[in-house]
Amino acid sequence: MSLLDQPKSVRAGEELDAKKLCAFLASEIEAVTASDPLVIEQFPGGHSNLTYLVSQGAWQAVLRRPPVGSKVKAAHDMGREYRVLSRLGPAFAKAPTPLAYCEDESVLGCTFYVMERVEGFILRKEFPQEMTPSPELLADMCRSLVNTLAEVHDVDYQAIGLGELGRPDDYVERQVRGWTRRYQDAKTDDIETVNAVAKWLAENIPTSARAALIHNDYKFDNLVLNPDNPREVRGILDWEMTTLGDPLMDLGGALGYWVQADDLAVLHNLRFCPTHLPGMFSRQQIADYYAERTGAEIANILFYYVFGLFKSLVIVQQIYFRFQKGLTTDPRFGQFIHAVGILSAQAQRSIDQGHL
Repeated sequence: MSLLDQPKSVRAGEELDAKKLCAFLASEIEAVTASDPLVIEQFPGGHSNLTYLVSQGAWQAVLRRPPVGSKVKAAHDMGREYRVLSRLGPAFAKAPTPLAYCEDESVLGCTFYVMERVEGFILRKEFPQEMTPSPELLADMCRSLVNTLAEVHDVDYQAIGLGELGRPDDYVERQVRGWTRRYQDAKTDDIETVNAVAKWLAENIPTSARAALIHNDYKFDNLVLNPDNPREVRGILDWEMTTLGDPLMDLGGALGYWVQADDLAVLHNLRFCPTHLPGMFSRQQIADYYAERTGAEIANILFYYVFGLFKSLVIVQQIYFRFQKGLTTDPRFGQFIHAVGILSAQAQRSIDQGHL
């Protein structure tokens, strides 16, 4: 039981109005009554949208809302995420079931939605002490991670009514332009390698092979695993950036999070998950297995990896910008500017070396 992902106390400044929330939930969900108090806790992981466990007696659900003070509405569109899950659920069992959406900002000061809780184990920076995974298990978990990503890309998005979710034509070019602009809008420090990487990306845009539904934030700590068998993926979380586009952008994003054993020590300081352990695939092995599983051509995989790093550093920069402006006081964010430099240096190093 201790392996299940558990919430903690709500962080200061990120509290929810329990009375208003209870009244809204009671009007939308039969299992909730307005007369009984809610218990509200917060999941500590993540740096973007805030995630809470809301319960009343035996009933419980997960609430998702934008970060406090965020002005980047496109990146925190709760209504869009709710609609994606509503369409996706019947066709893709690993997507959580949405329960209610609130666009009335007088309730919590923002839009938000509530979804079912998918219970399980989430692999974060280190394995729990209770687990001693073998190299064979870790290799199987890598295969499962890739297989599940391929399943997302296999979803018939037209058949489930998500054909208007995005514009897959020229998707890669628009992403490079858009994330470069976002960096400039949130810039606080002069970091020359960021500009050099952005220039390289703009000059090396590959031609997309096909369009697919893409998650856009795919990594181990957005997967809910079976604690009794971590090879089994029970659910995928954080669909906030889901769209239609080049599936290799999804793969490149996952590779951008992937820190392997022979990476520099400063990069290990940024890893989200223990992808460096013996048995875990290298980035190239992840890419090769995806190609084997899907038949995708990955000759330009370096571009997609570099873009994955670039997008991550822009997100980190945006968070640091909010911290600098006093829009969030989470002390974790005070050192994020160093991560921008580390990620851009890794991207430039990969460009210079010509491999992942």
